[in-house]
Amino acid sequence: MSLIPVTILTGFLGAGKTTLLKRVLTEAHGQKIAVIENEFGEENIDNDILVTDSEEQIVQMSNGCICCTIREDLRETLQLLAAKRRKKLLDFERVVIETTGLADPGPVVQTFFMDDEIAETYLVDSIITVVDAKHAGQQLNDRQEARRQVGFADQIFLSKTDLVSEADKDALIHRLKHMNPRAPIKAVHFGEVPLGEVLDLRGFNLNARLDIDPDFLKEDETHGHVHDEHCGHDHGHDDHDHDHAHGEHCDHPHHHHHDDDVKSFVYRAERPFDPARLEDFLGAIVNVYGPRMLRYKGVLDMQGTNRKVIFQGVHQLMGSDLGPEWGADEPRVSRMVFIGIDLPRDILEQGLAQCLDGAAGASA
Repeated sequence: MSLIPVTILTGFLGAGKTTLLKRVLTEAHGQKIAVIENEFGEENIDNDILVTDSEEQIVQMSNGCICCTIREDLRETLQLLAAKRRKKLLDFERVVIETTGLADPGPVVQTFFMDDEIAETYLVDSIITVVDAKHAGQQLNDRQEARRQVGFADQIFLSKTDLVSEADKDALIHRLKHMNPRAPIKAVHFGEVPLGEVLDLRGFNLNARLDIDPDFLKEDETHGHVHDEHCGHDHGHDDHDHDHAHGEHCDHPHHHHHDDDVKSFVYRAERPFDPARLEDFLGAIVNVYGPRMLRYKGVLDMQGTNRKVIFQGVHQLMGSDLGPEWGADEPRVSRMVFIGIDLPRDILEQGLAQCLDGAAGASA
């Protein structure tokens, strides 16, 4: 039996998650969706709103913040749903989890990878983050949960753009892209979004596409190899003048006004990676910095194979797979994107450079 796809819907308080969800449920055209909700409060008003307009199976988890009790509560809920489905007591084709506005999506995602029974039944399709254009600036400044939600996203929907100026909207999009260049950003009005932009996004598929906003890369290249000295974390040493030999190139973000702790950077290399060295290095990095690594993904040129190696991870959980063969005329350039909280970028860059073919003893 095929795995049940799961969409995780997140966003800060009042961003418009329920509006979007209601829209999806009413537009679903015959798709049967089980909804797991987790909001604060005794009243469960959202539950009443949703039930009136849909026949979806809504499971309410109102016993506190989803990030504190997530693994056990969510695991039990998912197991119960699956058991009822097997016994023909419930009929659904997919699951949508709407998290509380204060939730970190990380533990929610990890539930699907760390529990064998859940992993054999469900497949995470994507994380969708709704961002309130009017209040996002202050929320991103004040609340790390809001920044984490952006960092985790496979797709970002901007709500309430009609309440802000075009200049403010552009500035917010610019900021979001530097936090997460992987996630497409689209303005939505009252949750009106085509289903194709919400479901079956395959954000967790190990495939050959590494979606990084092209403008993000273009902007970076105008800055050459200059390190951003205001990156908000302690470097392990004082030397910022790295020589990127043999055509490796690191993209560095454009200077911007907000020193967010959630940042992204892209690493590229034109020499193949040594598989054993790379595995050792990434294993060590994830062991130390895993809790601060929100999402990371790469399409790699690896010694010993003509096929692309696709890898991605969430926190300490990392996986890789063989993708299609490199095209005859395709430049074999490895690209990796890291999105995380105050990641030690220079350590990552140096370590990755040391994992390249012929890098032993070379300066990175």
